[in-house]
Amino acid sequence: MFPLPAPMRAALDVAAQAAAAGEVPVGAVVVRDGAIIATGANAPRRLHDPTAHAEIQAIRAAAALLGRDRLEDCDLWVTLEPCAMCAGAIAHARIARLYYGASDPKGGAVEHGPRFFAQPTCHHLPDIYAGIGEGEAAGLLRDFFVARR
Repeated sequence: MFPLPAPMRAALDVAAQAAAAGEVPVGAVVVRDGAIIATGANAPRRLHDPTAHAEIQAIRAAAALLGRDRLEDCDLWVTLEPCAMCAGAIAHARIARLYYGASDPKGGAVEHGPRFFAQPTCHHLPDIYAGIGEGEAAGLLRDFFVARR
């Protein structure tokens, strides 16, 4: 078994922090030139903001750091398949590459549901790499929901 790439390890660590705060454990990091420049953890409950998904938090932080809305030279690593809202933000930010861990048959919008990036109205298609750290990401989610039931 190969070790996880550092960005996915970082995203999983952020996801674990979200779980410890009572949020659904999803973490995201933005990478530019091989370095992590922003992180985001799920925070809708903490921030009372339904748009505060990990991907949105990371994209906002990266855009603020770089002082621009286009992140075409950046990659996004996230522990869970993005939803339609997050896929839209990824397209608008012009993220170059999307790496994600666990698939989300219920709420995902990349390989499931609306398959956002396959739609003819989608104006930007990142390179997509799925299943990286899938077992660990899925385990975090499973453990979180088992503990809540």
